[in-house]
Amino acid sequence: MPAGGFSVSAPPGMEFEAKITPIVVTSCVMAATGGLMFGYDIGVSGGVSSMEDFLREFFPTVLRKKNEKKGSNYCKFNDQGLQLFTSSLYLAGLTSTFFASYTTRNLGRRVTMLIAGARLLHHRCHFQRCCPQPRHTHHRQDPAWLRRWLCQSDYDAFVQAVPLFLSEIAPPRIRGGLNALFQLNITFGILFANLVNFGTSKIHPWGWRLSLSLAGIPAVLLTASALFMVDTPNSLIERGMPELGKAVLKKIRGTDNVDPEFNEIVEASRVARNVKHPFRSLLQPRNRPLLAITVLLQMFQQMTGINAIMFYAPVLFTTLGFKADAALYSAVITGAVNALSTLVSVYTVDRVGRRMLLLDAGVQMFLSLVAMAVVMRIKVTDNSDNLDRDWAIMVVVIICNFVSSFAWSWGPLVWLIPSETFPLETRSAGQSISVCANLLFTFVFAQAFLSMLCHLKHFIFLFSAVCVVVMSLFVLLFLPETKNVPIEEMAERVWKRHWFWKRFMNDEGNSHRVSGANNIYSAAI
Repeated sequence: MPAGGFSVSAPPGMEFEAKITPIVVTSCVMAATGGLMFGYDIGVSGGVSSMEDFLREFFPTVLRKKNEKKGSNYCKFNDQGLQLFTSSLYLAGLTSTFFASYTTRNLGRRVTMLIAGARLLHHRCHFQRCCPQPRHTHHRQDPAWLRRWLCQSDYDAFVQAVPLFLSEIAPPRIRGGLNALFQLNITFGILFANLVNFGTSKIHPWGWRLSLSLAGIPAVLLTASALFMVDTPNSLIERGMPELGKAVLKKIRGTDNVDPEFNEIVEASRVARNVKHPFRSLLQPRNRPLLAITVLLQMFQQMTGINAIMFYAPVLFTTLGFKADAALYSAVITGAVNALSTLVSVYTVDRVGRRMLLLDAGVQMFLSLVAMAVVMRIKVTDNSDNLDRDWAIMVVVIICNFVSSFAWSWGPLVWLIPSETFPLETRSAGQSISVCANLLFTFVFAQAFLSMLCHLKHFIFLFSAVCVVVMSLFVLLFLPETKNVPIEEMAERVWKRHWFWKRFMNDEGNSHRVSGANNIYSAAI
């Protein structure tokens, strides 16, 4: 019996019948919990790196500079080791993305998510042994705990299966909204980390250890959720289980009339099985537009400065003159704004489209960054002790406005767009490149942010403002709209019709002749 639900009216040109069924919504909500792990790591590091107990144990030089009256306020946290504590979390995940691509393609999206949760849970269970109490001076000089912490971060690479799962299981009409649940959970993870940091900062001297250890909670949620989810029809058919794939497709679409969509997935799977080296295939001319869009979107996301702000929000607020508790409290406020604003994307992305959200946000982020540069130029000097109450409120409002505009645009959409544009034969490899690029650029900007803040001072926000202008122009000229387009029809209906990218597209190895799909299905079973 098909699952119950209510019909989704198809826009012109769409042949697939689909309903919004409870199993789709439930599966997407459960899968999106993978974002909690990603978000918690983003939010927890900045709060921990501003706690005096943590600095006293591992970065006493930074603590001494922080408490000294001399020296520039902009440079008190300029320490490469302290930046490495945050950025190293993402460096380790780079190589793991390629192994995660293998598991995503050969074991399925669901199993890959299960691996991600289990690995993080395992690491957190051994955290006390990985990061011993540095009671003696020589421990401060021994980076063994940091190397172990570095090894714990490779699970981030396996979270790449989540956007793929969400895009493949969702009906085309609400694919954007359901995929945005991943980013929504990232923002909830950041907010949860900020709240934890605010509480543990009052627990001396081991509160920072509790902050880092509580990352096991999102791991438990993802692991438990993965046990109850079904895999996507695309993955099941690609792995040679067409009957099960068709049964799942009927279940998630809420109808028995799934033959058009099933035939298209079967044909896409046939093409995928003929591709023995998906990463090499990404370099073929017809895949270059998708590869370029994927890498540039991830780079542009980091060039806005958002993750640097989310990483170092407490440090940034301290630099601006906030006291320690006020800095953590302000970080909690921005985390809450981040989470609530992502709901805007969930509601609007399938109504107004991807391009419109990105372009509107570009204007809002540009104005916020310029305003922030002006405030810092006027009120934050090398030796200023604190901000007046009115100026402090203005700073929080400006940063919240910037975070809000990012949260409903560049936050969720850089995960959505790559996951819905690659054809099945290179989808896992393409998503690996997407996650790899995100981790790489996140590492670069996290490692450089405090040093840039020291040398550029208020100009760091003008630098980001210029970057926002460049990336908005790129969206305007080169990013096609993918709203409401079935995931297996992107090449024909989007890329081959784009004024610039169509020159790279060709029919060789890329045409989906659905007429032969039934014969392929019969042969497979």
